[in-house]
Amino acid sequence: MGVPVKLLGLGFCLLSLHCVRCQNCPGENIKYENTEPLEKASYSDGETLSVNCMTGYTGLYKLKCEKGEWKATIEHHCAKKKCSHPGDTPNGDFKLTDGTEFVFGATVVYTCKKGYEMASRINQRTCRTQGWDNAVPVCEVVKCPAIRTDGDVTASGNTEEGNYGDVIHFECVSSEKMIVGSSDIHCKETGKWSDDVPKCKEITCKAPLIENGEVVNEMPEYRKGATLEYKCNEKFKKREGIPKCSKFGWTIKPEYDVVKCPAIRTDGDVTASGNTEEGNYGDVIHFECVSSEKIIVGSSDIHCKETGKWSDDVPKCKEITCKAPLIENGEVVNEMPEYRKGATLEYKCNEKFKKREGIPKCSKFGWTIKPECDVVKCPAAVCTDGDVTASGNTEEGNFCLRSN
Repeated sequence: MGVPVKLLGLGFCLLSLHCVRCQNCPGENIKYENTEPLEKASYSDGETLSVNCMTGYTGLYKLKCEKGEWKATIEHHCAKKKCSHPGDTPNGDFKLTDGTEFVFGATVVYTCKKGYEMASRINQRTCRTQGWDNAVPVCEVVKCPAIRTDGDVTASGNTEEGNYGDVIHFECVSSEKMIVGSSDIHCKETGKWSDDVPKCKEITCKAPLIENGEVVNEMPEYRKGATLEYKCNEKFKKREGIPKCSKFGWTIKPEYDVVKCPAIRTDGDVTASGNTEEGNYGDVIHFECVSSEKIIVGSSDIHCKETGKWSDDVPKCKEITCKAPLIENGEVVNEMPEYRKGATLEYKCNEKFKKREGIPKCSKFGWTIKPECDVVKCPAAVCTDGDVTASGNTEEGNFCLRSN
Protein backbone atom coordinates (compact mmCIF):
# COMPACT_ATOMS: atom_id res chain seq x y z
CA MET A 1 0.00 0.00 0.00
CA GLY A 2 2.99 2.35 0.47
CA VAL A 3 3.77 2.75 -3.26
CA PRO A 4 0.27 3.64 -4.44
CA VAL A 5 -0.05 6.22 -1.72
CA LYS A 6 3.21 7.84 -2.74
CA LEU A 7 2.14 7.91 -6.38
CA LEU A 8 -1.17 9.48 -5.45
CA GLY A 9 0.62 12.15 -3.44
CA LEU A 10 2.97 12.89 -6.35
CA GLY A 11 -0.02 13.26 -8.66
CA PHE A 12 -1.64 15.78 -6.36
CA CYS A 13 1.59 17.76 -6.27
CA LEU A 14 1.89 17.80 -10.04
CA LEU A 15 -1.74 18.83 -10.45
CA SER A 16 -1.31 21.59 -7.91
CA LEU A 17 1.82 22.88 -9.77
CA HIS A 18 0.00 22.79 -13.08
CA CYS A 19 -2.92 24.78 -11.69
CA VAL A 20 -0.51 27.42 -10.32
CA ARG A 21 1.03 27.75 -13.75
CA CYS A 22 -2.47 28.10 -15.25
CA GLN A 23 -2.93 31.28 -13.16
CA ASN A 24 0.20 33.02 -14.62
CA CYS A 25 -0.11 35.81 -17.27
CA PRO A 26 2.30 35.64 -20.23
CA GLY A 27 3.93 38.92 -21.32
CA GLU A 28 3.35 38.13 -24.98
CA ASN A 29 -0.36 38.78 -24.42
CA ILE A 30 0.37 42.49 -23.88
CA LYS A 31 0.23 44.05 -27.37
CA TYR A 32 0.23 47.80 -26.88
CA GLU A 33 1.96 49.91 -29.55
CA ASN A 34 5.01 52.10 -28.98
CA THR A 35 5.84 50.59 -25.55
CA GLU A 36 9.16 49.53 -24.04
CA PRO A 37 10.06 45.78 -23.81
CA LEU A 38 8.86 43.90 -20.70
CA GLU A 39 11.34 42.69 -18.07
CA LYS A 40 9.88 39.14 -17.79
CA ALA A 41 8.17 36.69 -20.11
CA SER A 42 5.47 35.74 -17.55
CA TYR A 43 3.88 37.21 -14.45
CA SER A 44 2.17 35.34 -11.57
CA ASP A 45 -1.41 35.67 -10.48
CA GLY A 46 -2.00 38.86 -8.50
CA GLU A 47 1.16 40.55 -9.74
CA THR A 48 0.88 44.16 -11.06
CA LEU A 49 2.86 45.59 -14.00
CA SER A 50 3.60 49.11 -15.29
CA VAL A 51 4.12 49.29 -19.05
CA ASN A 52 6.06 52.40 -20.11
CA CYS A 53 5.97 54.17 -23.50
CA MET A 54 8.97 54.31 -25.78
CA THR A 55 11.24 57.34 -25.82
CA GLY A 56 9.49 60.26 -27.50
CA TYR A 57 6.03 59.05 -26.51
CA THR A 58 3.86 59.89 -23.51
CA GLY A 59 1.33 57.61 -21.79
CA LEU A 60 1.15 54.75 -19.27
CA TYR A 61 -0.47 51.34 -18.77
CA LYS A 62 -0.93 49.62 -15.37
CA LEU A 63 -2.02 45.98 -15.48
CA LYS A 64 -2.79 43.23 -12.95
CA CYS A 65 -2.63 39.48 -13.52
CA GLU A 66 -5.87 37.88 -12.41
CA LYS A 67 -6.29 34.15 -12.89
CA GLY A 68 -4.19 34.11 -16.05
CA GLU A 69 -5.63 37.27 -17.59
CA TRP A 70 -4.42 40.84 -17.63
CA LYS A 71 -6.72 43.47 -16.20
CA ALA A 72 -5.97 47.16 -16.97
CA THR A 73 -6.24 49.57 -14.05
CA ILE A 74 -4.72 52.57 -15.95
CA GLU A 75 -4.70 52.80 -19.71
CA HIS A 76 -3.24 55.96 -21.32
CA HIS A 77 -2.30 55.18 -24.89
CA CYS A 78 1.21 56.02 -26.04
CA ALA A 79 1.18 59.09 -28.27
CA LYS A 80 4.04 61.06 -29.74
CA LYS A 81 5.30 63.74 -27.41
CA LYS A 82 4.32 67.26 -28.55
CA CYS A 83 6.67 70.19 -29.02
CA SER A 84 5.74 73.84 -28.76
CA HIS A 85 5.79 76.17 -31.79
CA PRO A 86 9.24 75.94 -33.43
CA GLY A 87 9.56 79.75 -33.65
CA ASP A 88 9.26 82.19 -36.56
CA THR A 89 12.25 83.83 -38.17
CA PRO A 90 12.01 87.43 -39.39
CA ASN A 91 11.96 87.65 -43.21
CA GLY A 92 11.58 83.89 -43.53
CA ASP A 93 9.12 81.00 -43.38
CA PHE A 94 9.15 77.34 -42.35
CA LYS A 95 7.37 74.21 -43.49
CA LEU A 96 6.80 70.79 -41.93
CA THR A 97 8.50 68.10 -43.99
CA ASP A 98 5.88 65.49 -42.99
CA GLY A 99 2.53 65.51 -41.18
CA THR A 100 0.62 68.43 -39.75
CA GLU A 101 1.60 68.50 -36.04
CA PHE A 102 4.62 69.52 -34.01
CA VAL A 103 5.28 66.10 -32.44
CA PHE A 104 8.29 63.91 -31.67
CA GLY A 105 10.31 63.28 -34.83
CA ALA A 106 8.71 66.12 -36.85
CA THR A 107 11.14 68.34 -38.77
CA VAL A 108 10.60 71.91 -39.96
CA VAL A 109 12.75 73.45 -42.73
CA TYR A 110 13.24 77.23 -42.86
CA THR A 111 13.56 79.28 -46.04
CA CYS A 112 14.20 83.01 -46.51
CA LYS A 113 11.92 85.41 -48.32
CA LYS A 114 12.91 87.04 -51.63
CA GLY A 115 15.79 89.44 -51.09
CA TYR A 116 17.06 87.63 -47.97
CA GLU A 117 19.57 84.82 -47.53
CA MET A 118 20.18 82.17 -44.85
CA ALA A 119 22.84 83.33 -42.39
CA SER A 120 22.66 80.20 -40.19
CA ARG A 121 24.63 77.03 -40.97
CA ILE A 122 21.63 74.81 -40.18
CA ASN A 123 18.24 75.65 -41.67
CA GLN A 124 16.05 73.08 -39.87
CA ARG A 125 14.79 72.00 -36.42
CA THR A 126 13.57 68.58 -35.26
CA CYS A 127 11.24 67.81 -32.32
CA ARG A 128 13.19 65.73 -29.78
CA THR A 129 12.34 64.38 -26.31
CA GLN A 130 13.59 67.61 -24.73
CA GLY A 131 11.96 69.88 -27.33
CA TRP A 132 13.26 71.42 -30.55
CA ASP A 133 16.93 70.99 -31.40
CA ASN A 134 19.11 73.72 -32.94
CA ALA A 135 18.31 77.44 -32.83
CA VAL A 136 15.83 79.37 -34.97
CA PRO A 137 17.68 80.14 -38.23
CA VAL A 138 18.39 83.77 -39.16
CA CYS A 139 17.67 85.41 -42.55
CA GLU A 140 19.75 88.45 -43.48
CA VAL A 141 18.98 90.96 -46.23
CA VAL A 142 20.89 90.50 -49.49
CA LYS A 143 23.51 93.21 -50.02
CA CYS A 144 24.95 94.70 -53.20
CA PRO A 145 28.49 96.12 -53.59
CA ALA A 146 29.36 99.80 -53.16
CA ILE A 147 28.73 102.18 -56.10
CA ARG A 148 31.65 104.07 -57.65
CA THR A 149 31.17 106.87 -60.25
CA ASP A 150 33.44 109.15 -62.27
CA GLY A 151 33.44 112.95 -62.04
CA ASP A 152 30.71 113.37 -64.66
CA VAL A 153 28.05 111.41 -62.77
CA THR A 154 26.43 111.94 -59.36
CA ALA A 155 24.67 109.13 -57.50
CA SER A 156 22.02 109.44 -54.79
CA GLY A 157 20.98 106.60 -52.48
CA ASN A 158 22.74 104.00 -50.33
CA THR A 159 25.89 103.85 -52.44
CA GLU A 160 28.21 102.34 -49.80
CA GLU A 161 26.35 99.06 -49.22
CA GLY A 162 23.04 98.63 -50.96
CA ASN A 163 20.39 96.37 -49.48
CA TYR A 164 17.89 94.37 -51.51
CA GLY A 165 15.35 96.75 -53.06
CA ASP A 166 17.52 99.88 -52.66
CA VAL A 167 17.46 102.22 -55.67
CA ILE A 168 20.37 104.38 -56.85
CA HIS A 169 19.54 107.44 -59.01
CA PHE A 170 22.14 108.94 -61.35
CA GLU A 171 22.38 112.40 -62.93
CA CYS A 172 24.96 114.21 -65.00
CA VAL A 173 26.88 117.00 -63.25
CA SER A 174 26.61 119.19 -66.38
CA SER A 175 23.18 120.23 -67.67
CA GLU A 176 24.67 120.08 -71.18
CA LYS A 177 25.18 116.33 -70.89
CA MET A 178 22.84 113.33 -70.76
CA ILE A 179 22.89 109.89 -69.13
CA VAL A 180 23.98 106.96 -71.32
CA GLY A 181 22.52 103.86 -69.69
CA SER A 182 20.04 103.46 -66.84
CA SER A 183 19.40 106.54 -64.70
CA ASP A 184 17.98 104.27 -61.95
CA ILE A 185 19.28 100.85 -60.87
CA HIS A 186 18.11 98.61 -58.00
CA CYS A 187 19.69 95.96 -55.81
CA LYS A 188 18.39 92.52 -56.89
CA GLU A 189 17.81 89.39 -54.80
CA THR A 190 20.99 87.93 -56.35
CA GLY A 191 23.17 90.56 -54.64
CA LYS A 192 23.90 92.32 -57.94
CA TRP A 193 22.77 95.70 -59.26
CA SER A 194 20.19 95.61 -62.06
CA ASP A 195 22.53 97.49 -64.43
CA ASP A 196 25.98 99.03 -64.71
CA VAL A 197 26.81 102.53 -63.52
CA PRO A 198 25.94 104.84 -66.46
CA LYS A 199 28.13 107.41 -68.24
CA CYS A 200 27.42 110.97 -69.41
CA LYS A 201 27.79 112.40 -72.93
CA GLU A 202 26.87 115.56 -74.85
CA ILE A 203 23.11 115.91 -75.40
CA THR A 204 22.14 114.75 -78.91
CA CYS A 205 19.07 113.24 -80.50
CA LYS A 206 18.66 110.86 -83.42
CA ALA A 207 16.07 111.23 -86.13
CA PRO A 208 13.09 109.09 -85.18
CA LEU A 209 11.35 106.56 -87.38
CA ILE A 210 7.95 108.11 -88.04
CA GLU A 211 5.03 105.94 -89.01
CA ASN A 212 2.87 107.48 -91.76
CA GLY A 213 5.40 110.24 -92.36
CA GLU A 214 9.06 111.10 -92.80
CA VAL A 215 11.74 113.49 -91.53
CA VAL A 216 12.61 116.41 -93.80
CA ASN A 217 16.36 116.95 -94.38
CA GLU A 218 17.34 114.19 -91.96
CA MET A 219 20.66 114.56 -90.08
CA PRO A 220 22.81 111.86 -88.36
CA GLU A 221 22.48 113.69 -85.02
CA TYR A 222 20.68 116.74 -83.67
CA ARG A 223 22.28 118.86 -80.94
CA LYS A 224 20.43 120.18 -77.89
CA GLY A 225 17.79 122.75 -78.89
CA ALA A 226 17.62 121.69 -82.55
CA THR A 227 14.11 121.35 -84.03
CA LEU A 228 12.82 118.47 -86.11
CA GLU A 229 11.02 119.11 -89.37
CA TYR A 230 8.81 116.32 -90.64
CA LYS A 231 5.87 115.81 -92.94
CA CYS A 232 3.01 113.36 -93.06
CA ASN A 233 1.63 111.06 -95.70
CA GLU A 234 -1.68 111.73 -97.37
CA LYS A 235 -4.71 111.37 -95.11
CA PHE A 236 -2.59 112.03 -92.00
CA LYS A 237 -1.87 115.23 -90.09
CA LYS A 238 0.84 116.23 -87.63
CA ARG A 239 0.12 116.66 -83.98
CA GLU A 240 0.42 120.14 -82.53
CA GLY A 241 3.83 121.45 -81.45
CA ILE A 242 7.41 121.40 -82.75
CA PRO A 243 9.75 118.65 -81.48
CA LYS A 244 13.00 119.98 -79.96
CA CYS A 245 16.09 117.99 -78.91
CA SER A 246 16.40 118.01 -75.11
CA LYS A 247 18.09 116.17 -72.26
CA PHE A 248 15.27 113.64 -72.28
CA GLY A 249 15.02 113.26 -76.06
CA TRP A 250 12.50 114.98 -78.32
CA THR A 251 10.21 117.27 -76.33
CA ILE A 252 7.24 116.16 -78.46
CA LYS A 253 6.98 112.74 -80.03
CA PRO A 254 6.72 113.18 -83.81
CA GLU A 255 3.46 111.37 -84.47
CA TYR A 256 0.51 111.56 -86.78
CA ASP A 257 -3.19 111.28 -86.46
CA VAL A 258 -5.50 110.05 -89.16
CA VAL A 259 -7.30 113.09 -90.58
CA LYS A 260 -10.85 112.96 -89.29
CA CYS A 261 -13.68 115.39 -89.76
CA PRO A 262 -16.44 115.76 -87.14
CA ALA A 263 -19.76 113.98 -87.42
CA ILE A 264 -22.43 115.60 -89.60
CA ARG A 265 -25.67 116.67 -87.96
CA THR A 266 -28.63 117.83 -90.03
CA ASP A 267 -32.12 119.08 -89.27
CA GLY A 268 -35.29 117.34 -90.46
CA ASP A 269 -35.35 119.23 -93.76
CA VAL A 270 -32.00 117.89 -95.04
CA THR A 271 -30.78 114.36 -95.76
CA ALA A 272 -27.06 113.53 -95.92
CA SER A 273 -25.45 110.56 -97.68
CA GLY A 274 -21.88 109.38 -96.99
CA ASN A 275 -19.76 108.74 -93.87
CA THR A 276 -21.60 111.17 -91.62
CA GLU A 277 -20.43 109.75 -88.25
CA GLU A 278 -16.69 110.37 -88.61
CA GLY A 279 -15.44 111.51 -91.97
CA ASN A 280 -11.97 110.60 -93.21
CA TYR A 281 -9.81 112.83 -95.37
CA GLY A 282 -11.30 113.01 -98.88
CA ASP A 283 -14.78 111.76 -97.91
CA VAL A 284 -17.67 113.57 -99.63
CA ILE A 285 -21.09 114.20 -98.09
CA HIS A 286 -24.01 114.90 -100.43
CA PHE A 287 -27.08 116.79 -99.20
CA GLU A 288 -30.63 116.93 -100.53
CA CYS A 289 -33.86 118.45 -99.33
CA VAL A 290 -36.47 116.04 -98.03
CA SER A 291 -39.25 118.04 -99.75
CA SER A 292 -39.24 118.54 -103.50
CA GLU A 293 -40.81 121.96 -102.82
CA LYS A 294 -37.62 123.16 -101.17
CA ILE A 295 -34.11 123.98 -102.37
CA ILE A 296 -30.61 123.66 -100.85
CA VAL A 297 -29.14 126.90 -99.50
CA GLY A 298 -25.38 126.38 -99.45
CA SER A 299 -23.17 123.61 -100.85
CA SER A 300 -24.94 120.40 -101.80
CA ASP A 301 -21.58 118.56 -101.61
CA ILE A 302 -18.82 119.08 -99.04
CA HIS A 303 -15.56 117.16 -98.54
CA CYS A 304 -13.26 116.41 -95.58
CA LYS A 305 -10.10 118.51 -95.94
CA GLU A 306 -6.55 117.73 -94.80
CA THR A 307 -7.07 120.16 -91.92
CA GLY A 308 -9.75 117.91 -90.40
CA LYS A 309 -12.51 120.35 -91.29
CA TRP A 310 -15.32 120.10 -93.81
CA SER A 311 -15.03 122.31 -96.89
CA ASP A 312 -18.30 124.09 -96.06
CA ASP A 313 -21.07 124.23 -93.49
CA VAL A 314 -24.02 121.89 -93.52
CA PRO A 315 -26.59 123.53 -95.83
CA LYS A 316 -30.19 124.40 -95.06
CA CYS A 317 -33.37 123.98 -97.10
CA LYS A 318 -35.83 126.72 -97.91
CA GLU A 319 -38.93 127.19 -100.07
CA ILE A 320 -38.14 127.38 -103.79
CA THR A 321 -38.12 131.06 -104.88
CA CYS A 322 -36.53 133.08 -107.65
CA LYS A 323 -35.33 136.66 -107.68
CA ALA A 324 -36.05 139.07 -110.50
CA PRO A 325 -33.08 139.02 -112.88
CA LEU A 326 -31.21 142.01 -114.21
CA ILE A 327 -32.07 142.08 -117.93
CA GLU A 328 -29.72 143.81 -120.33
CA ASN A 329 -31.61 145.95 -122.90
CA GLY A 330 -34.87 145.29 -121.12
CA GLU A 331 -36.71 145.28 -117.79
CA VAL A 332 -39.07 143.18 -115.66
CA VAL A 333 -42.72 144.16 -115.71
CA ASN A 334 -44.31 144.52 -112.27
CA GLU A 335 -41.16 143.33 -110.49
CA MET A 336 -41.59 141.44 -107.16
CA PRO A 337 -39.05 140.81 -104.34
CA GLU A 338 -39.41 137.03 -104.80
CA TYR A 339 -41.23 134.65 -107.10
CA ARG A 340 -42.50 131.31 -105.79
CA LYS A 341 -42.04 128.01 -107.58
CA GLY A 342 -44.10 127.92 -110.84
CA ALA A 343 -44.52 131.69 -111.09
CA THR A 344 -43.87 133.21 -114.54
CA LEU A 345 -41.76 136.26 -115.28
CA GLU A 346 -43.11 139.06 -117.43
CA TYR A 347 -40.54 141.35 -119.01
CA LYS A 348 -40.14 143.66 -122.00
CA CYS A 349 -37.31 144.72 -124.26
CA ASN A 350 -36.08 148.13 -125.26
CA GLU A 351 -36.58 149.50 -128.82
CA LYS A 352 -34.73 147.55 -131.50
CA PHE A 353 -34.62 144.45 -129.19
CA LYS A 354 -36.95 141.52 -128.89
CA LYS A 355 -37.60 138.78 -126.26
CA ARG A 356 -36.48 135.22 -126.78
CA GLU A 357 -39.08 132.55 -127.29
CA GLY A 358 -40.69 130.91 -124.27
CA ILE A 359 -41.92 132.05 -120.87
CA PRO A 360 -39.51 131.93 -117.92
CA LYS A 361 -40.86 129.98 -114.94
CA CYS A 362 -39.45 129.78 -111.42
CA SER A 363 -38.11 126.24 -110.71
CA LYS A 364 -35.78 124.36 -108.35
CA PHE A 365 -32.87 125.30 -110.60
CA GLY A 366 -33.86 128.93 -111.15
CA TRP A 367 -35.66 130.41 -114.21
CA THR A 368 -36.43 127.73 -116.78
CA ILE A 369 -35.54 130.14 -119.60
CA LYS A 370 -33.03 132.92 -119.22
CA PRO A 371 -34.87 136.26 -119.68
CA GLU A 372 -32.80 138.02 -122.39
CA CYS A 373 -33.35 140.62 -125.16
CA ASP A 374 -31.81 140.08 -128.58
CA VAL A 375 -31.16 142.73 -131.23
CA VAL A 376 -33.92 142.82 -133.85
CA LYS A 377 -32.51 141.52 -137.17
CA CYS A 378 -33.97 141.52 -140.71
CA PRO A 379 -33.23 138.64 -143.06
CA ALA A 380 -30.24 138.87 -145.39
CA ALA A 381 -32.38 138.94 -148.56
CA VAL A 382 -32.63 142.39 -150.29
CA CYS A 383 -35.31 143.25 -152.94
CA THR A 384 -33.43 144.39 -156.06
CA ASP A 385 -33.74 144.35 -159.83
CA GLY A 386 -31.49 145.58 -162.55
CA ASP A 387 -32.51 149.19 -162.16
CA VAL A 388 -32.28 149.25 -158.32
CA THR A 389 -29.24 149.75 -156.16
CA ALA A 390 -29.04 149.11 -152.38
CA SER A 391 -26.91 150.79 -149.80
CA GLY A 392 -26.50 149.91 -146.07
CA ASN A 393 -26.21 146.64 -144.15
CA THR A 394 -27.59 144.39 -146.90
CA GLU A 395 -26.40 141.16 -145.27
CA GLU A 396 -28.38 141.43 -142.07
CA GLY A 397 -29.99 144.78 -141.60
CA ASN A 398 -32.83 146.50 -139.93
CA PHE A 399 -34.36 147.99 -143.08
CA CYS A 400 -35.08 147.09 -146.81
CA LEU A 401 -34.46 149.89 -149.36
CA ARG A 402 -36.37 150.19 -152.68
CA SER A 403 -35.91 152.75 -155.60
CA ASN A 404 -38.85 154.59 -157.16
